[in-house]
Amino acid sequence: MKKLSSVFTEDMDHCYFTGAAPVERHHIFGGANRKLSEKYGFVVPLRPDLHPNGVHFKRTRETEKIDEFLKVQSQKYYEKHYGSREDFRREFGKYAY
Repeated sequence: MKKLSSVFTEDMDHCYFTGAAPVERHHIFGGANRKLSEKYGFVVPLRPDLHPNGVHFKRTRETEKIDEFLKVQSQKYYEKHYGSREDFRREFGKYAY
């Protein structure tokens, strides 16, 4: 398994929100931006039922809020440490807020 790191937590073995185990590693920006998530550390461990790509996932208002929260936090982190909002948009092709 590839070693993934996160700018949000050092504990990749417990859910970022609940502290539960086991977890699945969630790339906050998936698809074409999956590698960018890895590059910038925009990866978090999530309980399988909270993981948007997980087999046990069910889209609810709670999981949509989690997904939106993680995207916004990632964009804020990027803007604080790497570049401007425009830089973020150029790299990720969209923005969270």
